[in-house]
Amino acid sequence: MKILGVSGALNHDPSAALLIDGEIIAAAEEERFIRDKHAKGKMPEEAVKFCLHYAGIQASDIDVVAYPLAPISLWTSKARWHYAKRYWYAPDRALDALFNGNRRYRRYRQRVIQLMETLGVDTQKVRFIPVEHHLSHASSAYHLSGFKEKSAIVSIDGKGEYATTLFAYGEKGKISKIKEFYDPDSLGGLYGAMTEYLGFEMLDGEFKVMGMAPYGDPNKYNFSRLLRFNEKKYQVNTQLVNVIGLRRYKEQGRGYYFSPKLIDWLGEKRHGDNIDDPYIDYAAAIQQLFEQVSLGLIQHYVGDILNETGKICFAGGSALNVKLNQKIIELANVKELFVQPAAADAGTALGAASYAAVQLKEEVKPQTHTYLGPQFTTQACIAACEQDERQPQWKRLDDVAATTAQLLTEGNPVSWFQGRMEFGPRALGCRSILGDPGHPGVAARINEQIKYRERWRPFCPSIIDTQAADILQTEHPSPYMTFTFTVAKHWKDKIPEVVHEDGTARAQIVTYATNPRYYRLLEEMQRLKGYGVVLNTSLNRRGEAMVCSPEDALNMFYGSDLQYLIMEDILVTK
Repeated sequence: MKILGVSGALNHDPSAALLIDGEIIAAAEEERFIRDKHAKGKMPEEAVKFCLHYAGIQASDIDVVAYPLAPISLWTSKARWHYAKRYWYAPDRALDALFNGNRRYRRYRQRVIQLMETLGVDTQKVRFIPVEHHLSHASSAYHLSGFKEKSAIVSIDGKGEYATTLFAYGEKGKISKIKEFYDPDSLGGLYGAMTEYLGFEMLDGEFKVMGMAPYGDPNKYNFSRLLRFNEKKYQVNTQLVNVIGLRRYKEQGRGYYFSPKLIDWLGEKRHGDNIDDPYIDYAAAIQQLFEQVSLGLIQHYVGDILNETGKICFAGGSALNVKLNQKIIELANVKELFVQPAAADAGTALGAASYAAVQLKEEVKPQTHTYLGPQFTTQACIAACEQDERQPQWKRLDDVAATTAQLLTEGNPVSWFQGRMEFGPRALGCRSILGDPGHPGVAARINEQIKYRERWRPFCPSIIDTQAADILQTEHPSPYMTFTFTVAKHWKDKIPEVVHEDGTARAQIVTYATNPRYYRLLEEMQRLKGYGVVLNTSLNRRGEAMVCSPEDALNMFYGSDLQYLIMEDILVTK
């Protein structure tokens, strides 16, 4: 059976994923094709076209279209009543939730149908399956984890239809809900509101807050007034954050997700790129609060399952908070945590498809990698160079790994364009900028002259599997850069450019089976430097989507201070 999943239900991060007979064939985000980060307001037209083309099928071959938004009943769910009660101060929104609460669903379903018609799908024959947003997140983690045991499931993000947080368990392929929380009581929303206050974009800058937090003191300011919490529930203080309508703080005509009362309490909203007092302490405080509440709820709602099997699956935008994930792994009753690598809303295309497959009695095969996007041949890379008016200088390489390792050890950042593009926000060795983590100053150079991003932002290591346990002091799997680990003391001075302020690293452990060419590069680094480690960051500039095609890679190359670009078997130089 051919099942197409599409996302973009909440007006950002549209994507497409294709499952055939329960196996992931292709998945990609629309932003990569149209060069518009997060592709807000768009539908995943180009992403769907890619999936079909890669699989060698026609739109008319699709059997099922699944999408991550579903109607929510007024009578069998508390969601719409909760929303109306908590947003009493905005009666237009409250009444709309009660009397027209599935309007967003109906509007999005129509957009999906229109997209399918545009692409040539027979909408009278194909089956459309709506999947609740958080069930899509849950499925993307549980059904693709490969876990056979009874498993705890957690989904935390801003919100879906109305739900913001889901605790559930998976057993024999079935997901059973335990507890949901509803808007405006949203941990993801709270973190997003503070992200805006700290000067970043919501849905994009949360990881910047996470990166800022280690520079501050989490105990310097008490953030408990942002929400009420006990082991069973939490309630966000909507006098301060998660606000709508007239309660929003406004600046230069733009409304924010926090109120003027937050400004009265904490002071002026942060502006600029520097990290300074008191904002670094605010970042530390919100990170600590987020961790405390999340961990408390996890132990209360799924702790008994963890005591039984130790397996937990996590998705939703908040699952990309790698500091929280480290704390989850460190829980005494956790044996293994699987985080969907495309944990944010782009991953709901995959989750909707996998959930629909299970509902239709198909066996879904585990996800073993995230290299699910387009791939380009060496000849296509050469053609892109020859057609480029800047007349790039290029040559074929006899040994790509050896040449790249030599350039890295000489202190050069290298852009690395290889194989199938990653699905999800992390560059995992196919669309990357690489550096030697033992070469002083390489991280600062990449930040300042290539990525043009904040100078305090950390970089992450890709580590060969044979040295990972010694460096990270753990045997826990980490193929997707979804966790941080404390770096062993005897390694910190060897690879300082990928060790963050708090002594941790957000690491990718690389195996030969999943990425042979990248693995060969790490072997060469180990031969030359004694460590099979490279600094790895995404191949893009600040504010841009990760590159997709050879043309994108060349534009990135000429729009930065990069001197070396390796695309498949060729080296491009300035």
